[in-house]
Amino acid sequence: MSDAYLGEIRMFAGVYSPYHWSYCAGQLQAITDNQSLFSLLGSNYGGDGRSTYGLPDMRGRIPVGDGQGPGLTNRVLGQRFGVEQVVLSTSQLPAHSHTVQVTSATSELQAPVDGQSYVGSELHFLPDSTAGLETNPFSSRAIGTTGGDEAHENRMPMLYLGFIICMNGLYPSRN
Repeated sequence: MSDAYLGEIRMFAGVYSPYHWSYCAGQLQAITDNQSLFSLLGSNYGGDGRSTYGLPDMRGRIPVGDGQGPGLTNRVLGQRFGVEQVVLSTSQLPAHSHTVQVTSATSELQAPVDGQSYVGSELHFLPDSTAGLETNPFSSRAIGTTGGDEAHENRMPMLYLGFIICMNGLYPSRN
């Protein structure tokens, strides 16, 4: 590969990492094995900062620049965020309504019968606090809760390419 800076990360489509490169899989490294790379990474990606440091873990992650742009959340070097799946709450759903499913056919039934109308020949609407009156509740299919509270996929379509980090290269100057 062409000359690379120590700590440089590249995408690589091979099935192994080239000589002097390592996959970005969060491995812990001994500081004494590569003090130059530790001087660049610090413990931003793991390790205790005294005897070990971590390589970035890019498995299943998308790289994002650090800092804060207009209208964006501040991100710092090495910060992990985001989840693969989420469960939405009612407050996160768009405003919408559900149509009540009733029939216009009349019925002389005194009690609800499965599959029949619950409405007699005359319609009376009363407040639910009226004492002494028997009313039939709406079907749970008409007003009940729906959904299963299961998580849904929260990722765009992707293609795996390995991220590799240069373990032995040119030490980058500040200017």
